[in-house]
Amino acid sequence: MEAMKMKIVVAVLVAMIAFSVVQQTAAAVDAPAPSPTSDASSFIPTFFASAAVLAFGLLF
Repeated sequence: MEAMKMKIVVAVLVAMIAFSVVQQTAAAVDAPAPSPTSDASSFIPTFFASAAVLAFGLLF
């Protein structure tokens, strides 16, 4: 049971990272780079990292 949970967590993390990379690539083509004072470029990875930590804490 624990091995299955770990495989699911790893699969979800890989999917989130892949989605984040695809979204950043698409956004880079459509829009100019944000200004250095903007935190827009770090919002999506930070959200996914927080969600991953919360999911890991709930499962284990």
